[in-house]
Amino acid sequence: MATRTRKIGFIGMGIMGRPMAMNLLRAGHAVTVYNRTESRCEEAVKAGARKARTPAECSRGHEIVITMVTDSPDVEAVVFGPQGVVEGAARGAVVIDMSTISPDVTRSLAGRLKEKGIGFLDAPVSGGDIGAQKGTLTIMVGGEREAFEAVKDVFEPLGKRLTYMGPSGSGQVTKACNQALCAINLLAVCEALILAKSSGLDLKLMHQVVTGGAGNSWALENLGARILNGDFNPGFMVKLIQKDLAIVLDAAQRLNLPLAGTALANQLLRSNQAHGEGDLGTQAMFKVIERLAGM
Repeated sequence: MATRTRKIGFIGMGIMGRPMAMNLLRAGHAVTVYNRTESRCEEAVKAGARKARTPAECSRGHEIVITMVTDSPDVEAVVFGPQGVVEGAARGAVVIDMSTISPDVTRSLAGRLKEKGIGFLDAPVSGGDIGAQKGTLTIMVGGEREAFEAVKDVFEPLGKRLTYMGPSGSGQVTKACNQALCAINLLAVCEALILAKSSGLDLKLMHQVVTGGAGNSWALENLGARILNGDFNPGFMVKLIQKDLAIVLDAAQRLNLPLAGTALANQLLRSNQAHGEGDLGTQAMFKVIERLAGM
């Protein structure tokens, strides 16, 4: 149980947000939830959460408001749009955005909220749906150190590795680095599996062997296993990592950096999208590699 009960508004009951809100409830916090599709709030409501009708209602009377939505425009909409967080949050409240969005948008949001006396932290996560369910996410935080210290206990039910990275936007830049690694690791997994398949190896036996070697990774252990089981259901959707890679490649362009591996992964995942596979899990990249190999 939490050492201190917090009043938390949680906006976004998707694949990641719903289990995160549930973990906050289990820790003993008082949680109000909001989602555009109201039915997605029901699990949390049954577990003791209160359902809000608007982001403003979700933030009213709460010391902390967490947003976990899809992209930069979605965060802007729930915070500054009609009936947004700023219409309900009091001075001194802290908004924690745990979505993955543009670092530039993050800095803009932080500045606009500061003018209203509201703190802002960017705290994107890594660990996928499994990490969200188990409360083992890796959380990387940017923003004012004072705000971080004031609310850092709230992260305890959500993750096992919590790191303050620096000023506003630092969490999002760290997440961009993480997503480049995820995409390139996934490509390596797909290429290794297609090589094994084409060579007639027992794929599960090969997977068992190489996960014990120097080539092992989270992607190989988790996404490799899903590929072998024919499971392309989303822990994290193709279209969402494509949104993240667009952030990475935009930063690379502005910094004049040649990120060739990230660009290749982005193009392969675009083939998934062209084949109507954008809502599948990122491990569906294997389908692209299979098609390229004529399988």
